Amino acid sequence: MTFLPDNYEIPQKGGNYMKFQDGENRFRILSSPIIGWEWWEEKEDGTRKPIRVTMDTKIPVDSVDPATVRHFWAMSVWNYKEEKIQILEITQKSIQKSIKALAKDEDWGSPLNYDLVVTKSGEKLETEYQVQPKPAKKLDAAILQLFKDMAVNLNALYEGGDPFASESEKIAEDAHRALS
Repeated sequence: MTFLPDNYEIPQKGGNYMKFQDGENRFRILSSPIIGWEWWEEKEDGTRKPIRVTMDTKIPVDSVDPATVRHFWAMSVWNYKEEKIQILEITQKSIQKSIKALAKDEDWGSPLNYDLVVTKSGEKLETEYQVQPKPAKKLDAAILQLFKDMAVNLNALYEGGDPFASESEKIAEDAHRALS
């Protein structure tokens, strides 16, 4: 008898956002990405929050260090490991370039039509990512229906909101922001 089951893995806290783990990360992109610029702002209580703006927004260089600003893509995905719809934010240029090349490739086309596997290896400055497309296949109808029913609002990221919030939660968030 072993202390823990042989196939036991410590759960990764995935929540509503997909993060690349070491090894293979298989997912299906469910929406076109929103794109823009992102940096982190420290609040008075010491916590940090991301600030995201559209590509055409002028970055306030008087209050933001341009070296900390990153280009991002954010999209809805089906994460096969977590078996749930999540938001994947991609800031790694190597991954962006690979997916862009696939999307423009006549043989592959839109990555909405096939799964992708991003393999992560290494640590810190030595981290590398490999992007591998899988043969095109129809998305499971149950996943597609779940995605449609969720009505994910990626544009809420530009406003610091929750893309998964229901309509009543969005109204409460707006009211809270107005009072802040």
